[in-house]
Amino acid sequence: MEESMGNPVKRRNRQQLSNAMEHMRYAVTVDPKLSRAPSPPPLDNLSIEAEESDAYGVPASLQPLRSQMRRPSDPSNHLKLTDPFQFGSRYLQEGDDIFAFNAWDHVETDEAYAEFTQQQISMQRESPVSEFDKKRFNDDPAKWWNQFYGSNSANFFKNRKWLQQEFPILKEITTKDAGKKIVLEVGAGAGNTAFPILKENENDELWIHACDFSKKAVEVMRQSEHYDENHIQADVWDIAGTGEAALPPGVEPGTVDVVLMIFIFSALSPNQWEQAVRNIYTALKPGGQVLFRDYGRGDLSQIRFKKQRWMQENFYVRGDGTRVYFFEKEELEQVWSGSFEEAIRRHDNLLEARERQEHEENTISQSPIPVPRLEIKNIGVDHRMLVNRQRRLKMYRVWMQAVFRKPFEENLKGTT
Repeated sequence: MEESMGNPVKRRNRQQLSNAMEHMRYAVTVDPKLSRAPSPPPLDNLSIEAEESDAYGVPASLQPLRSQMRRPSDPSNHLKLTDPFQFGSRYLQEGDDIFAFNAWDHVETDEAYAEFTQQQISMQRESPVSEFDKKRFNDDPAKWWNQFYGSNSANFFKNRKWLQQEFPILKEITTKDAGKKIVLEVGAGAGNTAFPILKENENDELWIHACDFSKKAVEVMRQSEHYDENHIQADVWDIAGTGEAALPPGVEPGTVDVVLMIFIFSALSPNQWEQAVRNIYTALKPGGQVLFRDYGRGDLSQIRFKKQRWMQENFYVRGDGTRVYFFEKEELEQVWSGSFEEAIRRHDNLLEARERQEHEENTISQSPIPVPRLEIKNIGVDHRMLVNRQRRLKMYRVWMQAVFRKPFEENLKGTT
């Protein structure tokens, strides 16, 4: 009984940090110095004037720009209720206490922050991953994800209960009379997306193929008490697989209604993008949709990387050996609409000639199959500032969100 009561202040501290860092934990390496951060001050000692703390290498002196938008209380400003791609309506304005809320929407940064960002990335480029380690991490990425899920339990990631708000189609296909619907989740991890969907599901004909690169992650899913074999099948699958491995076990071409890709595309090397999109296109039925959310260029988790993490432009390896890429909006538009050559040139004009030649040989010149072109139904950049009110931290986050759709009529772009 006494243990369940605990210390309310400490429990609140942990909860606020967990909420603010939900996506952060997925992206960054652990700095041992930061992991031994001092205890936060008592609640009653905090005030607007309290000194701020540097946030994971970002100086507290870098302040966000204040918006001149309407107040959040203005009913006409609540577009988030009907359009998820409005990304909220809590604008930071002159006179607002940054630490009054856990998050602010549409936060912009100034030239000082842009300069700091460029300095960080320049430092990263100057101390890249060694060629030996680059080969080690790229040759067998599944090894590192297996180690990750072997070391982290199913509780490492919070359940993504926000998905139905961001992607209303998930609510539509789980209603009682929705009929037969097939969902393919790529990068399902320990089930933190699939299981919340099943919990809200009222559709007896819903079926989820939950796939992950990691054999260990699939084992964790299958052992979960929430794993319902009447509605879900978990399998190991590489989204960039070819030949017979181009589709997951049990998935037929042109049968999937919805593909979920939540923080998964960033785990791929750029030379895997084309095959991954090709496989997703093949699995989707005409009119089927891809629900996409991932890391954006300039996200805190990119800025805070230290030396010997940079593998190539905007592509890094974390301390646990897993990889992560940071996207731009135009880049994603090119990738998913079939303009892979433009996307590759855009993502890294500094690629070594050897790597560029390898990419072209593997994905373009040897592929006579036309490149699939998906329609871009929605795409946006979510600039948000998360706040840890107890530790006085400001965390600038950048996430990409999109909905891509397979045309009702075949839409393929020929290759040369």
